[in-house]
Amino acid sequence: MYTQEFAAEVQLRKDKIVAALRSMNTDAILLGTNVNNYYMAGRVFSGYVYINSDGYLHYYVKRPALLKGDDITYIRKPEEIPALLQEAGVSMPSTIGLEMDFMSYNDITRLAKVFPEATAMNGSGIMRYVRSTKTAYEIEKIRISAQGHMSVYKSLQGTYYPGITDTELQIEIESRLRRAGCLGIFRVAGPSMEVFMGSLISGDNADNPSPYDFAMGGAGLDSSLPVGGNGTVIEPGMSTMVDLCGNFTGYMTDISRTYSVGRLSDLAYKAHDCSVAIHHAIAKMARPGVKASDIYNLAYNMAAEAELSAYFMGHNQQAGFMGHGVGIEINEAPVLAPRSRDVLEAGNVIAVEPKFVIPGTGAVGIENTYLITSDGCECLTDFNEEIMPLD
Repeated sequence: MYTQEFAAEVQLRKDKIVAALRSMNTDAILLGTNVNNYYMAGRVFSGYVYINSDGYLHYYVKRPALLKGDDITYIRKPEEIPALLQEAGVSMPSTIGLEMDFMSYNDITRLAKVFPEATAMNGSGIMRYVRSTKTAYEIEKIRISAQGHMSVYKSLQGTYYPGITDTELQIEIESRLRRAGCLGIFRVAGPSMEVFMGSLISGDNADNPSPYDFAMGGAGLDSSLPVGGNGTVIEPGMSTMVDLCGNFTGYMTDISRTYSVGRLSDLAYKAHDCSVAIHHAIAKMARPGVKASDIYNLAYNMAAEAELSAYFMGHNQQAGFMGHGVGIEINEAPVLAPRSRDVLEAGNVIAVEPKFVIPGTGAVGIENTYLITSDGCECLTDFNEEIMPLD
């Protein structure tokens, strides 16, 4: 299933899950989504991962063919799993976690019936918590994505020409990202969360509300995907915010930078400077033990003190958060929001995005990805934070 190098990584991840199962008095967890199968196998496969609180781990695979390993058994359907566990001398669980947040009702009902004597509970929170603290292996994957991601953003000066639309510019940046090695897939948690390779918004399109729970909106090109660029022609005096996919390794970074053609309004520069100042304050504050809600409140209060709260995290529609964890998915724990119960831990990787929407100009501000260490906070996407020229 995986290389010898990754075997040690699997052990680390299994130990984290076992500790979480024991803390929640849960006997076992059965994983079956692409994201969590990838987390536990280092590859996506169709099938299930069974882990119990005694440390037993096994992969029950449907597809692809020809995977090999002592911990792999091929099955046609999940109903085969209990008998296979009994053959292996593994006791049946009395409580079992299922990924109820991310599976269909039919899948949850079917898997619960596979273990009729067990009480099925929602195990999504277990995996969300376990994945929120990254191992050294994962952090290195994120560092590699950060380097590729930054290299493309640094190359954007000169992409502007009179008459270019936000859509045309986004396609050009997406092409550069793919040529630089970006995988192109932007995994987002949540059944109602959809995006292609991220968003690029220019001018007043940034003030178009979106139904999705992203920091910025945009009308999109079609009502079937109402987020991001809408074909706006980029004109002097408009801001263009680039927030595109940084998935080069299966692990993502999240970067937003603001670009312009010509000079923007004074209010836009004031708001952008406030965003940068918020980042610098958070970088000093963020460390293990700090409440995620306190980080949000710091940002909100700084915006209010600058008399910018009406533009903070949107204008017509304001986002209810200011940052989030990143990893295999772009919206992992912890969440930086006013009512968040999350507390920072060493190994968290968070995207911080204090942004502003200025009517008549567009979105301004920056987004960086940070690693929380035992000593504090490290910026993984440290490069030019000023409003940069497109022309």
